[in-house]
Amino acid sequence: MVAIHSAAPRGFDAAAANTTLFGALLDGIAANGAKRIALEDVERQPITYGRLVLAAMVLGQALARETRRSETVGVLLPNVAGLAVLVFGLNAFGRVPALLNFSAGLKNLRSAIATGTIRRVITSRRFVAMSNLGDAVKALAEMEVAPGKKLAITYLEDVRKAIGVKDKIQGAIRAKFARRVHRRYALAPNQPAVVLFTSGTEGAPKGVVLTNANLVANARQIFAHADGFLSRDEIVMNPLPLFHSYGLTAGTLMPLLSGMKVVLYPSPLHYKEIPKLIGATKATVLFATDTFLQGYARSADPEDLKTVRYVIAGAEKIKDQTRALWAPYGTTILEGYGATECAPVLACSLPSATKPGSVGPLLPGVEARLEPVPGIDAGGRLIVRGPNVMAGYLLADKPGVLVPVRDGWHDTGDIVDIDADGLVSIKGRAKRFAKIGGEMISLAAVEAMIAGIWPENNSVVLSVPDARKGEQLMLVTDRPGADRAALLVAARAEGVPELWVPRSVLVVAQIPVLASGKVDFVATSELLSATRSDAAAAH
Repeated sequence: MVAIHSAAPRGFDAAAANTTLFGALLDGIAANGAKRIALEDVERQPITYGRLVLAAMVLGQALARETRRSETVGVLLPNVAGLAVLVFGLNAFGRVPALLNFSAGLKNLRSAIATGTIRRVITSRRFVAMSNLGDAVKALAEMEVAPGKKLAITYLEDVRKAIGVKDKIQGAIRAKFARRVHRRYALAPNQPAVVLFTSGTEGAPKGVVLTNANLVANARQIFAHADGFLSRDEIVMNPLPLFHSYGLTAGTLMPLLSGMKVVLYPSPLHYKEIPKLIGATKATVLFATDTFLQGYARSADPEDLKTVRYVIAGAEKIKDQTRALWAPYGTTILEGYGATECAPVLACSLPSATKPGSVGPLLPGVEARLEPVPGIDAGGRLIVRGPNVMAGYLLADKPGVLVPVRDGWHDTGDIVDIDADGLVSIKGRAKRFAKIGGEMISLAAVEAMIAGIWPENNSVVLSVPDARKGEQLMLVTDRPGADRAALLVAARAEGVPELWVPRSVLVVAQIPVLASGKVDFVATSELLSATRSDAAAAH
């Protein structure tokens, strides 16, 4: 019998979370006041909660004229206050934003638009120009999304220009009666709120349909989980893109719906600028990944990061080197874990509940079971259920058709262990295990071993077919001069089996990463394949 693990409620009320995104925002205003600062971005123009509702009403009504209720509307924008206004505005009037990954390339954008049966994309001329997306947007505008009909591109500059005095007056009236207006247009809590697309680290992206209740529940699960160390007085810095669920729910919706001020930044890659903005806004909480945290700590001036009490990190394992870089600031780094399909957070370490290698306890309301995996003794394949688990997938071969979650349980595809104290440890993706000489080897564990040897560098271990042993390990690293001989010496000194040492090493200038900070395994595999093909051709 497979044991089911579940977290205690700990202040999370699932029934109260059964509402819409815009409804939850209005609930937050009732609790915290309309004059409280909600948002700020790189332009440094604070927006109150009352102003956020007003702007959402005006913009949402303007876009409702061009769209249908329950229509999925593509959104191609960076982390700015206007993006949050747009998401709430569309939700207020029963439209469903599909947040598109503008860093994914034209091929993936086309795939997402087709998979989501998107007929219109909202963007900004300024953003398109600054991001050099002109050619991509021009190509998207030529997409045929229905017989004889091409994709419509709506620019926010044009929408704002068309909003007249009458619209603003009507918007102000609607804002006073926002809940009543919202009831007229709103989709139900169990209906879609956003469509996101999986990162594509292991293949073609899929559309993930998250309901209103999924997002509100996860935002409130996180806040309930953090009760005792996060308060409504925090200032949250979020440089993570909203087209990834971590940046959307954890970095934006959770603090906004809890009464915190959120500072949005358009790109997590600006290592010098983000620490300066942290210092200027006196941010106390930062959401980031290991890769970005290293960049910020190395680029910051001594005073920039001193106000950051907590870093909440996800998407990749935190290295010891990263913790050492942040230690002088007295910052507590908490490591979390989740999946886009779970809105996304499933577990997070707490100041009072953590241990090395753990991502902490499950969030309240999450149930988990571990399915046995042949060859793996400790832990198993993690399957979860909870109010934050998605409605289902949209697949490229079934555009616009929701493939629902079976019986409410989602297979994460991750191998994890849950100890007697309820602390979760991630062993790796099921797809990221190799069977060599009859032994199951975690590629993530080998990467952790290599990170201990070369802490200053980034390394990725891949598995490739081998005629003799079935599979063999290959290392891709940005460490200059890295070779297998050095790895062997270090591994023997650490008592690591030789079977764990990659058979060959490829040194690259930079490991490919996605906008979320995760390693881009597809691009890294392609890089390795191209190098091996070139080597074979040379012989």
